[in-house]
Amino acid sequence: MTKEIIFNLCPGEGRVAVLEDGRLVELIIDRGGEYRQVGNIYRGKVENVLPGMQAAFIDIGMEKNAFLYIDDLQLKPHGEGGEGKADASIKDLLKEGQDIIVQVIKESIGNKGARVVTHLTLAGRYLVLMPTVDYVGISRRIEDEKERERLKALAMEVRPAGMGLIVRTAAEGITAEEFRTDVEMLLNLWRKIQKKAKKGPVPSLLYRDHDILYRVLRDQFTAEIDRVVVDEAAAFERARELIKSFAPACKDRIHLHTGSTPVFDVYGIESQINEALRRRVWLENGSYIVFDQTEALTVIDVNTGKFTGTTNLNETVVLTNKIAAREIARQIRLRNLAGIIIIDFIDMENEGDRQEVLKVFETELAKDKVKANVLGFTSLGLLEVTRKKVRPSLQEQLQQVCPECEGMGLVVSPETMALRLERRIVAMAANSSATALLLGINPQMASILIGPGGSHLQTLEEATGKTLYLKGQEGLGLEDVRLMAQGTPGDLERLALPVVEGDICEVMVTDVHMNNPADGIGRIEGYVVDIEGAGRQVGQQVRVQITKAFRTYARGKLLESTDGVSVPG
Repeated sequence: MTKEIIFNLCPGEGRVAVLEDGRLVELIIDRGGEYRQVGNIYRGKVENVLPGMQAAFIDIGMEKNAFLYIDDLQLKPHGEGGEGKADASIKDLLKEGQDIIVQVIKESIGNKGARVVTHLTLAGRYLVLMPTVDYVGISRRIEDEKERERLKALAMEVRPAGMGLIVRTAAEGITAEEFRTDVEMLLNLWRKIQKKAKKGPVPSLLYRDHDILYRVLRDQFTAEIDRVVVDEAAAFERARELIKSFAPACKDRIHLHTGSTPVFDVYGIESQINEALRRRVWLENGSYIVFDQTEALTVIDVNTGKFTGTTNLNETVVLTNKIAAREIARQIRLRNLAGIIIIDFIDMENEGDRQEVLKVFETELAKDKVKANVLGFTSLGLLEVTRKKVRPSLQEQLQQVCPECEGMGLVVSPETMALRLERRIVAMAANSSATALLLGINPQMASILIGPGGSHLQTLEEATGKTLYLKGQEGLGLEDVRLMAQGTPGDLERLALPVVEGDICEVMVTDVHMNNPADGIGRIEGYVVDIEGAGRQVGQQVRVQITKAFRTYARGKLLESTDGVSVPG
């Protein structure tokens, strides 16, 4: 399998794509640095203590106060006395106005502030320094037991007194000297943070994690990465220097993108990002997956779609579920789904089949660097998964709630909107002493309210007892109606009609005439134009001369076809 890391670095935004065999599996976005909070260390002030929640709000200088749970609070230096935490009350451990040093572990999302801990960590290339605890841990991704024992022995040897270390996956195979270099760098950083914490205002930022280039190369570049592409010259030189410092043999894997075509387009990443934002994902065999994200959980549904199989139903179901399992694991990483995830595979009656699908899913999910727990199938046959939430999902980063449907994914039908407008028009007419009203309406809704041959408008006029002129206006919402003028029919007719006899207009032919297929139908501000001889030009822009104008529609003749050939009048 080929693994690549592609950097797209622009002013205000850095994007990093991780590819496996050309397929996007992870997208990291950093907008200007201020949006990223995870890893930052602050000197904050306790704003509120909430005994009922066993938590506290911490002012760290952000728009929203950070949230500190009692379980994330270090009771004493180096973890001493932690055994009594279960019986302790947060009000006995923290006081309002108290200074406190915290680190962000989860970014602020929506109306929730950042989540913080007092258990601090500083990440290096091979090690993570933990100044407030006293133990050594080894990455679970290092599976060789002899190597785990060797690395633990090295870590114990270089560990600063009273502090802890975590050995990272990248440490596999490194020497004691490389460990010492990493530890010394992290210790110097910790001393600077301590020095800064003793002076300056409260709240204040004590440490900001490195930029996206450094973080990704530090955390993701391993011997398994075949190629790194950077699209900015200065960043390319920095990347080469960084790689030289911890993997000199791999410096030739860093490449500079110099073409005029954006790097994400060259590698087909932009199109894959767009696909990852869609609700429905089609699979190679014609089946598909549906993703529904809510505040509480994410529901993933698998459907056979166009795939009918070639043998029997059970084999079709199992094969579809296996293909879906691989893609779901990729999409979870790519979309950065977190929290509770429920997967509804196609029903499998055989327990052995379920375990086969589960094994495929777990194997693919094991590639994910974010901690996830697969809890198994429920009695209803739904697969339960939880995944740690560190940063916003791809949807939260790149999209916003639709103002029309407010996140439901559904909008009111045009017919329902039309009925709402009718009720508003009836109310407006009842409050007017004039015999005629000129109303501004969204062009789409004007067309619906007028109806075929003005039939709907006639009914509305009978209900109101007034002559109504509906004028389509671009820019009005679908449910907006504006009283433009009122008076007598004679006063309003010229104002209401968008065209008069003799006018020459550019009109898009949208439909074939219902009763005369030789004619086409176009609209000007929602006002219907019956165009003689345009039945075969649907989808084309044509020049039309108005031959007759009525209150609800006009007739016109073609003056010129789209290829510039004159049409006889």
